Amino acid sequence: MKRHAGVIVPLFGVTSTRSWGIGELPDLAPFSTWLAGAGFDRVMLLPTGPLAGGDTSPYSATSAMAIDPMYIGIDDVPEFARAGGVLALGDETRADLQAARESSAVAYERVRRVKSTALERAFDYFFSEEWAQLSLRASEMAGYVSRERWWLDDYALYLAIAHATGLMNWRDWPVPLRDRDPAALDEARRNLSREVLRHQYLQWIAETQWQRARVQAHAAGVTLFGDLPFMVSGAGPDVWARPDEVMFDVRLGVPPDAFSATGQDWGLPTYRWDRIAETGYAWMRQRARRMAALYDGYRVDHLVGLYRTYGRPPHGEAFFTPADEPAQRAQGETLLEILRETGATIIAEDLGVVPDFVRESLARLGVPGCKVLRWERDWHADGQPFVDPSTYPARSAALTGTHDTETLAGWWTNAGSGERLALTQMLSASVPDTRYDSAAPWSDSLRDAILETMYRSSSDELFLPVQDLFGWFHRINVPATVGDHNWTWRMPWPVDRLDDNDVANERQQTLRRLSEGGQRSEVRGQR
Repeated sequence: MKRHAGVIVPLFGVTSTRSWGIGELPDLAPFSTWLAGAGFDRVMLLPTGPLAGGDTSPYSATSAMAIDPMYIGIDDVPEFARAGGVLALGDETRADLQAARESSAVAYERVRRVKSTALERAFDYFFSEEWAQLSLRASEMAGYVSRERWWLDDYALYLAIAHATGLMNWRDWPVPLRDRDPAALDEARRNLSREVLRHQYLQWIAETQWQRARVQAHAAGVTLFGDLPFMVSGAGPDVWARPDEVMFDVRLGVPPDAFSATGQDWGLPTYRWDRIAETGYAWMRQRARRMAALYDGYRVDHLVGLYRTYGRPPHGEAFFTPADEPAQRAQGETLLEILRETGATIIAEDLGVVPDFVRESLARLGVPGCKVLRWERDWHADGQPFVDPSTYPARSAALTGTHDTETLAGWWTNAGSGERLALTQMLSASVPDTRYDSAAPWSDSLRDAILETMYRSSSDELFLPVQDLFGWFHRINVPATVGDHNWTWRMPWPVDRLDDNDVANERQQTLRRLSEGGQRSEVRGQR
């Protein structure tokens, strides 16, 4: 089996000189070219679903199917240019755009405001000059709407009603709309037809740009990977279409463990797996179909939740569903097979407290789990030594970290003396003729020693957060905290100018040498 190396990055952080203050779909093309030059053949993005209101976390999407329009590259929308482009925007909007572009972090409020204005102008032009004229471009969009009707109808109608009522949570709507009375829905489609069409148009533009970027990435030799969130907002269109498949009064989370004495409460509804099973797992099949249409592969978030979901009722004790291990095993394996039916490559996020039977099930099914360097240790041995990545199982994904962890630089800087000593001992044994000082500060040489060790891993998949390639301290998210420090990180250089940057060029050459040096294939051959 061919071995792969990829980079983990949020799309919002991959900005170019053309971006409007946030990474956009067209920016994936130049970034993929740079990655290919560095020896990578995968890029793994965080979720790209639409966010509501002031939300910034990509794991708070309102839809499991749609693409957030804020990722649309406005300059590549034909109708925007024909409607006058940037020069036709008002002074205040252009000032917002300039401020968003100059910001060192993603200024979501400005980005949304500016892009909403620009996309509204683009749709107005499309509606009058293309749709009303029954043009060839209008027919192309009509074909898209017809092909994607299976998810797009509910999504666009939900947003149209939400905007008309001013209520984003469908449970607050008038009863006929809330309960999906057919006559009420037909009336809403008629009265809100233009608004429905607007949301369909935005998804058509986003999908067109996505698929173009995917083709360009493939041409560079890079495949696109995504992230399948375990759950979506209970206020969004997916749950509105199937409310009997969740328990609104039981909050989703995880049980107490070594990291949290109280566990976690995610504030999301909990699946009713018995009802979902009665449908033949229809929604999961739809999610798998949609993910395969967008990505070549994806990470399955909170994998253990497919086997057993932890819910907290308002009164009484929390519980797992299904309740017993045989049922949990059967359900998890059924859901994984559904995800794999599409042919997409699946990587299981099996971090945290995961029962032994779940990992046994993954191994039997041949689904790779995650091996995060800092957590792979022999916890029962003296000194709790790190596991040498060269001994990781082939059917796994080796990682230096995730979007929720400190970067390598931050981890080393904040690590205790015992943890540092254990790491340097493993590095010295893994990389011949090297010795590292556990008391030394973070350095480029330490960064590259860790990267070289990871390239020597026996895992079929290697994924490195983009910050770790450069040894940066800036992280994506600090769990259990809220603020502008989360989900706003941007690369310090435009991705279409990386070839002009000396640091990026050095990193590209070094990473290419690590990729081509033969370490990973040689180590694997010795096993």
